[in-house]
This record gives sequence, C-alpha cells and structure tokens, in this order.
Amino acid sequence: MNNLQKELISIRRQIHRNPELGNKEIQTTKYINSILKQHGIQTRLFKPTGLTGQIPAHKPGQKIRKCIGLRADIDALPILEKNNKPYCSRNNGVMHACGHDAHTAMLIGAGILLKQNEDELKKHNCAVKLIFQPDEEEIGGALRIIRQGALKNPGVDCIFGLHVSPEIPAGYLGFKYGQMMASSNKFEIEVFGGGGHGAYPFKAKDVIFAASEIIVSLKSLTQRKVHPAVPAVISACTVHSGTRPNIFPENAFITGTVRYLDKRLADIMPRIIEDVVRNKTAEQKLKYSFKYSRLCPVTENDNGLVESCIESARQVAGKTRISVLDKPSMGSEDFSEYMQLTPGCFAWLGARKHGSPDVLHHAEFDIDESVLITGSRYFARVVMDQIKK
Repeated sequence: MNNLQKELISIRRQIHRNPELGNKEIQTTKYINSILKQHGIQTRLFKPTGLTGQIPAHKPGQKIRKCIGLRADIDALPILEKNNKPYCSRNNGVMHACGHDAHTAMLIGAGILLKQNEDELKKHNCAVKLIFQPDEEEIGGALRIIRQGALKNPGVDCIFGLHVSPEIPAGYLGFKYGQMMASSNKFEIEVFGGGGHGAYPFKAKDVIFAASEIIVSLKSLTQRKVHPAVPAVISACTVHSGTRPNIFPENAFITGTVRYLDKRLADIMPRIIEDVVRNKTAEQKLKYSFKYSRLCPVTENDNGLVESCIESARQVAGKTRISVLDKPSMGSEDFSEYMQLTPGCFAWLGARKHGSPDVLHHAEFDIDESVLITGSRYFARVVMDQIKK
C-alpha cells in the first residue's frame, strides 16, 4: 500500500496544480485517461470532457451479472488559491477547493486495486465502472454524461460515491440513511420599468426599492409558507443594479438558490417565490421577469446499500471510525442524478488537515493526504463486497 499511497499523492498534487473549470477539464481528462491506460484499464471518453474506465474490459454483446458504478468529480472552482505549497494551483484564479482532486485520485487508486482483483470480478461475472464526472460545481455534468451513455453498456446496477469533509477527522467515514443532501434550484429575477433622477424620488420608479422588498420578503417566506418541521431554504445571493449615484436605474437583477428535502415542495417553491415578486412589483407599478431552474434532485441513499457500505467501511477504517449521521445537509450533489436511475450510497470521508480551514470552497482549503488510500480502499472494498451479493 505504501507505493500506491505515494502514487495517489503524486496524482492528487498533479491535478491540484492544474485545475480546470467545469466542462473545460480537457487536460484533466487526458491525464486520467493516460493513467488508467498505463494500468491496463479500458476507457471511454465523453464530449467535451469526462470519461469512464471499466474492469474487466467490456466486450460487445457480453452479458454481465452485475455492474457496479463508482463516481468521482473532476472539476475545480473559480477561486484564487492562497496556500503556499509546492503543489499550489498554476492556473490563476482556479483552484481545487472542494476536494475533487482527491476524489479523482481515490477513484484512480480504486481502479488500480480492482484491476489487481480482475480475476475475482470475472469469477463472479461482474464489472466495475469508474465514472470520472465533469462539471459538478455548476451542476449539469452528471446529466450530460448520463445522456451520453455513462450508465449503459453495461448498465450500472448500483452506484457509490463519496465527498471529503474538512469538518470530520481524517480517516473517519460518515453515512446517512435516506435523505442525505438537498435538492438544488436556482431563481433569476429582473425588476424593470424604473428610472428617474435621484433628487426626485417622488417622480421616479424605484426598482432598487422593489428589489429590496422582494429580498426581505423571500428571507421569511419559508417561515410563513412551509411547515417548520420541513427543511427549506430560499437565499438571494446576488443583486445588481444601477450605474450612477444620482440615477434611478431602469432595472435590477436578483439571483439566488432554493434548497429543500421534501419532494412535494418542487412545484410549491417557484409558485410562492413568483407570488412575492408579482406583488412587490405591482405595488411599485413595475414589471418583472422570473426564471426558475431545477438543477438537481434530493440525494437520497438506498438504506440497504448504506447498511452494506457501513460494513465495508468498518473493514477499511475500523469500527470506531464510522459514524451514522442523524441530520441531512442542505448542500446539494448532482450524484443524485445517478440515483434517479439506479440505487446508490453517497458517503462523507473525513479529511481535516491541521492548520487548514474546516470549510469547503475556501482559498486556503487543503486535505490530509493520508485519506487518499482510505478512499481508494473503501471504494474497492465496497465493490468486492457487492459482487458477492
């Protein structure tokens, strides 16, 4: 394991040094592809980025008893790295601040381990598909490669993924039965029809005032319209308007995020948000446009797979390093798109590093690299346990 650990650290650092944004992971895709081929793993490339590896190699017409999917995301974030490490980002303003470099290295490591156990996979007439997914951060990469056939030929029967967490001690694994992460949705509002001189507000139509009233109303909307026992979030996160301090602008733009765990809110949330926008703009005799986009569904683990993954994790990390979480996260993951088509289990892997921030998406984010081999061994153990079922 020592040699593999060194290789995974080298791979992770190479990816960390050369981060690429979603749907632009050209060199990352090439790099992963070259490593998989060096280890004799069959690959399939997607357009414009992303790839899968398969063990054993797939043959046309071949019937497989079970195909197990493992997924890692490969894209980075538009963040200027502030770490002072030899493996810091060379791509100015782009950084792996969410651990996708680690996820990728772990999945490559799992592929190497599973390639060494290829005969056992063949014995059980099973296959493993390594899914290196682009564009998780913007949410859309999973759906794109699914549409290109990532879960087909052979069809994936169950799928597994993980995410590093700086909030959990390094090497610990966290699992959640049922709902694990929220659905992610986006709203875009334009308030328009305003204008006038800043010195004469009584003659003007004030889109900024209307926009501010919309934002304040949205802040308390879930308290007034959603049962308090049902988690739901509406957050206005960007506001843009105006060009000069003495001109009432013609329009104002608001964008934000909507999160929920109860699928029954899927149609309710856009309706109650637009009701607020309609009423507040009407009061000011202004007009509006409203766009609501559903980005990804709730990440909901299969309870049976959670049970088996906990047992696999115990064999890798030990009984004392496993925890079962009682609360879901209001964050989101487009891993949920795979779960719409096949049962799956998504887990947290603790990667806290002393002296680094305990939050993701931070300019000084880093991980304890000792967890890379843990993630690889966990993935491989899950597969080897699943093929016996």
